[in-house]
Amino acid sequence: MKGSAEPSRAEPSRAEPSRAPSPVRENRTKMNQLQALLNDSLIRTKHVENAAIINIKERKVCASTFGFNVPPENALNLIYTFYENLLQVRRGGLYFKEKYYKCVRADEHSIYLQNPDGGLIVVKTKTFILVATYRVGMYPSVCVEAVEKLEKMLAAYFDCPGGPENLYVKEVMKPHPGEGEVLVKVSASALNRADLLQRRGKYPPPKGASDILGLEAAGSVAGLGPGCKGQWKIGDAVMALLSGGGQAEYVTVPEGYLMPIPNDMTFIQAAAIPEAWLTAFQLLHFVGKVQKGERVLIHAGASGVGMAAIQLVRLAKAIPIVTAGTQEKLKATTNAGAAVGFNYKNEDFSEKVLAFTQGSGVDLILDCVGGSYWEKNLNCLSTDGRWIIYGLLSGGEVHGDLLARLLSKRASIHTSLLRSQDKEYKERLVQAFTEDALPYFSGGTSPQLQPLLDSVYPLHEIAEAHRIMEENKNIGKIVIEMPGSP
Repeated sequence: MKGSAEPSRAEPSRAEPSRAPSPVRENRTKMNQLQALLNDSLIRTKHVENAAIINIKERKVCASTFGFNVPPENALNLIYTFYENLLQVRRGGLYFKEKYYKCVRADEHSIYLQNPDGGLIVVKTKTFILVATYRVGMYPSVCVEAVEKLEKMLAAYFDCPGGPENLYVKEVMKPHPGEGEVLVKVSASALNRADLLQRRGKYPPPKGASDILGLEAAGSVAGLGPGCKGQWKIGDAVMALLSGGGQAEYVTVPEGYLMPIPNDMTFIQAAAIPEAWLTAFQLLHFVGKVQKGERVLIHAGASGVGMAAIQLVRLAKAIPIVTAGTQEKLKATTNAGAAVGFNYKNEDFSEKVLAFTQGSGVDLILDCVGGSYWEKNLNCLSTDGRWIIYGLLSGGEVHGDLLARLLSKRASIHTSLLRSQDKEYKERLVQAFTEDALPYFSGGTSPQLQPLLDSVYPLHEIAEAHRIMEENKNIGKIVIEMPGSP
């Protein structure tokens, strides 16, 4: 259900959008977009007479107005002009379609030329060159603005920290892949608590990361930066762990952060995997070293990380125990595989956990709540148990003799944040998850692992999606769908 005030719960298998367009379809869609830009922005408004767009990397014309055929040698000459021959063109003009044009003005972004019959304008971006002919009385300068649209995209944005009402969709510059990076055309992203904190100004992105919201995305490979190792090709359906930038039409990703989308899974389902599932996987295996038969207490069991952790604990042949705030959420965690669940709002979860474990407690706690849970966590933590803190929803202050009680149980506290981990760590994590967990998402109608979707919102309703998460109404992941997604 898209953008309703009370979004209905969406089972993963019911997600509608198709999984991935073919490269041929992607190219056709892009050409249609370019053709529309030429017709709508330039020709119908009579700002120019004819126009064509040249893809610099492919070294060929990718769209043109009807009957305006640009010879291949002319296309190559225009590319060469910007990169090698600009000074000569300034002095001596150039030939285009067997006509000579004198240079009026030229810089590294645009060239204006004229002859007795009319004029020629050539505009360059990082990806494209637009060439257009015009007559006296026309306004070719609009070509600069028009071609810049090819380098822009829509993204979730806020100008100053605050509530969900500060969010809006903004047109921003499209990123270009750097060394070892892949450009992904995003079909869907998903919401995380970190997005809410960043919007409030309490969780800035790591140095060098995009300031656009979004820690995960699913889509198709749209470009490859220099130095890529050949693991991915244009059109591949992928999902990605991100440090930011996922809630936009395009995002650049280090190639080692990408994972293939499992068979029969949609982009919307895949968008619910990277951040939540990789977080849960690293908490259990990289940090907590979960073992067969161990009892694992998972707070916020109906969250994205919680639902992922329940299933991964089961996969590890351990026992998941959860807390949640409503009976509806507890029922969802049971359906996901929780052995037992407790409502933290109306019962003491530590006493219930001790009763369930016959007094021995849990071996591992995954805690995103923090300060207000410390006494109850220690009450139900077993001797030599591990308490992993990966969030502070209730704050970080602790009032009491924490260290003495921790010491008496020979217990250990670990803290973990995935977003700020270095590149090598994230690549190791993605590789381990891809090898050890991802295969279990495949399996026809009954895979062992599957993401739980709460609701799907279009990008322009991003503020409403934030409100739903802020009010703790979601069970599972809230997914954000990009405009024009397949």
